[in-house]
Amino acid sequence: MLAGLQILVFLLAAVAFVAFIALRSGVASPILLVASGVLIAVAPGVPAFVLEPQFVLLLVLPPVIYISAINMSWQEFRSNLRPILLLAVGCVVFTTISVSVATNWLLGWPLAVGFVLGAIVSPPDAVAPLAIARRMQLPRRISVILEGEGLANDATALVLYRFAVAAVSVGSFSLAQGGETFAAIIAGEIVWGLGVGWTMLRLRRFMRDPRIEITLSLITPFLAYWPPEHLGGSGVIATVAAGLYISWKGPRLISAATRLQGVFFWDFFLFLIEGLVFLFTGLQAQALFARIQDHSMYELTTSAAIVSLVVIAARFVWIFPLTYLPRWLIPPLARRDPSPPWQWPFIISFTGVRGIVSLAAALAIPLSTANGEPFPYRDSIFFLTFCVVMVTLVFQGSVLPWIIRTLGLVKTGMRERVLDRAEELRARHAAIEASSAKLARFGAENDVPEEAMNSLLAQQDYFLSRVRMKCEESEERRALTALHDEIDLRLIAEERNLINGMLPEGKLTDEARRRIERELDLREADVLNRRKERLG
Repeated sequence: MLAGLQILVFLLAAVAFVAFIALRSGVASPILLVASGVLIAVAPGVPAFVLEPQFVLLLVLPPVIYISAINMSWQEFRSNLRPILLLAVGCVVFTTISVSVATNWLLGWPLAVGFVLGAIVSPPDAVAPLAIARRMQLPRRISVILEGEGLANDATALVLYRFAVAAVSVGSFSLAQGGETFAAIIAGEIVWGLGVGWTMLRLRRFMRDPRIEITLSLITPFLAYWPPEHLGGSGVIATVAAGLYISWKGPRLISAATRLQGVFFWDFFLFLIEGLVFLFTGLQAQALFARIQDHSMYELTTSAAIVSLVVIAARFVWIFPLTYLPRWLIPPLARRDPSPPWQWPFIISFTGVRGIVSLAAALAIPLSTANGEPFPYRDSIFFLTFCVVMVTLVFQGSVLPWIIRTLGLVKTGMRERVLDRAEELRARHAAIEASSAKLARFGAENDVPEEAMNSLLAQQDYFLSRVRMKCEESEERRALTALHDEIDLRLIAEERNLINGMLPEGKLTDEARRRIERELDLREADVLNRRKERLG
């Protein structure tokens, strides 16, 4: 027990250190974390670390999917549902079939075994490419499509994976029955997920305590995921449905205090989960080397190259025709949603990075079939899965920023950001004017003291002037705003030093110091948020 805790503390320290190096170097942290995991795994004296598949599928996957769904705009998800489904369902099925056919034709594997491998490596990871995409300011629609695909593709792949494993174990498979089961799983999980989201939102509104509400929010993804998964589904669709429902209805039912604390909690929680997940991915290298000692290096290298190329190429082959053919064949679709420039489908095709879910599925393959024989090609499937993850994550992940710049998509994202900023400022302006009108009506209808009204009106005028200044911002105005924020930070620091100095002198109680410190923290966070918005 103690040794396990010591290992966990060491891994957390490694995550923090590598994240710091990534922040300073500009290299995507998932790539550095995987590389660090490999180096740790092959270091002399390091014990073998085998990832428990259920740890990923039951403990890691639910919160990652849930918070991604929470952050996803329901309106944008719905408006991009067609391309999202074409990727999350169509591309996953196409990649699975492509890998099965390629391994059968080129490597001589049975089709059913190739189908198992195809289902494992077909779903792209949403975390690594999106971390790079956000930093590179890709066009908003590309990010939404990639996020939406990441929400649902694991469900398709895991259901296909279970069908394929069952087919290999039993020796038969009914396509019609499998299709009916797949449809029933999706329908059932959507209903269950919506029910969980509705129930948890009402419970949180009834509790009205940020600590209890955040605890309930932590329980929500597991409550949505575990029952469908236990009953033979994937649990992913239910978790997505719960997250999207809470994202849609939550702003009117969740208190401001809960949102403020919840944002910090989930940001920190996901930082730890994602960091450990990518580190665990690299740590599987030692278990991998132990499994492949009986295989020839030529056979392994050839197989890895074939499968990796098929996985990468299948995404391009699927996306480009499905982007343009429907618009050429269906004029109303082309008028409603014109064809995007070729750079868009190219970058979506290139972001097919595989991750920890694929490794967990490979490790979860049973040791034997239904008749007691060893599961065919089990070690080879794990090796090829690891190679696909390494090739796509390290190669594609490293090259992705350069490709985004070369295709000129950074500039497109920047232009969209300027337009979004203008819309945001107009919305802020309208909201403050509406609240000012509400204040005037309230003052006229109620006997409000003049001093209180003047104070509130002055506050509204201040808020309105800040928005107007941002709307009319020039280079000179930005410089003045930056200087204002810098001075404000120094003033806050001076106040904090004085307050902390009064405590040991006995001029202030510790409880009072904490209240003042909280107000100063909120002021500082507001200034830092404005600086972050200004720097983009």
